[in-house]
Amino acid sequence: MTASAGAITAPSVETTTSISESATVTVTNVVDGDTIDIEYQNGSTDTVRLLGVDTPETYGSVSPSEFEGVPDTQAGRECLQTAGESASAYATDQLAGQTVTLQFDSQADRRGDYGRLLAYVQVDGSNFNYDLVEQGHARVYDSTFSQSDSFYSAESAAQSAERNAWSCRSPNDDGSSDDGSSGRDASALTIDWVNAEASSLNDERVKITNTGSSSVDLDGFTLADEAGYSHMFADFTLSAGDSVYVHTGSGTNDADDRYMGYGTEIWNDDGDKATIQTAAGTTVDQLTY
Repeated sequence: MTASAGAITAPSVETTTSISESATVTVTNVVDGDTIDIEYQNGSTDTVRLLGVDTPETYGSVSPSEFEGVPDTQAGRECLQTAGESASAYATDQLAGQTVTLQFDSQADRRGDYGRLLAYVQVDGSNFNYDLVEQGHARVYDSTFSQSDSFYSAESAAQSAERNAWSCRSPNDDGSSDDGSSGRDASALTIDWVNAEASSLNDERVKITNTGSSSVDLDGFTLADEAGYSHMFADFTLSAGDSVYVHTGSGTNDADDRYMGYGTEIWNDDGDKATIQTAAGTTVDQLTY
């Protein structure tokens, strides 16, 4: 959450949307994980504070006390700072330049601090506010809104799994979080490509490369498509500079090949998203094609 988003240049949303409960807008700028700048269809602009969520600060001092269980230590603060940057990057990847739907909540104020709109952001049929909490990028902001029960439930699950910001409950001495990669640099993992237009089931595959200088223990890591089809790695370490091919069908796992075990193709020929996450639920890399 940032304390000072861009200035509002639009008339009130009540004027621009005829007191509608929703509005279709374009995201022109992602300020941070929970604040965006938008443009209405009539060309006027506004700033939106995502309702019900709060991501770690990126423009000021982080507050470990706001994130239950995160120690108020140098390591805890540095970890939250990194988590805030990750939340901003996630929001930028998902929202920047997108046409989205703002939905307003009758139980919440229409505008909050600094005159910013308070709204849920719907993108591709998904509530992005909820996604932030579910992925551990945000905590639930203690306020009144109709979906608070489901948000708190998602927050509890993210805390238990120590996803993203909640991994800062156990920060390393250097301020990094325990991302489930046994101290190795999981961020070095890269999805090179997805071969979706395949000639056979096992020709449909994903190439993942460790671009770092040390090996990465992938035990518990998952590779998933946008629909939720996934493969969990077990007892597998990817050496520095090496690649692994994850095939859709069945086969015998070896040092270069892993098999998801599906009986039908899962990667959409006309576009999909591949995501690698650590055992703690932290997103390491995504490829949209």
